[in-house]
Amino acid sequence: MAAHTYYVYILSNASRTLYAGVTNDLVRRMWEHKQKTGSEFAARYNITQLVWFEETINVAAAAIAREKQIKGWTRAKKIALISAANPTWRDISEDEGFFAAIR
Repeated sequence: MAAHTYYVYILSNASRTLYAGVTNDLVRRMWEHKQKTGSEFAARYNITQLVWFEETINVAAAAIAREKQIKGWTRAKKIALISAANPTWRDISEDEGFFAAIR
C-alpha cells in the first residue's frame, strides 16, 4: 500500500477569522481557496492566508479526527497553536519554495 500524505490546515484573513480544513493536496486546496472556490465560508470572509498546517502520512481518518479536534477547540487554543508555530501569522503559502516543498 502506497503512503498518502494528508494535511490539516488553518487559514485566516486580515481580521483573523479562522477556517480549519483537511486535504490530501495542500497545493491544490490553497489554489482553490485563493480563487474563492475552496469553501463558501472562506470565500465570503476572504479567508485565504495559510497560517498553520501539519502533515499526516497514510491515515486519512487521523487527519479528519485532528481537523475535528481543532474545530472543537476554543478560539484561544487555536490562536495559541498558530502563534506557537507562526508568531507573525504570515501567509505560509506565500513563502518562497512553499509549493515546490509540498509537492
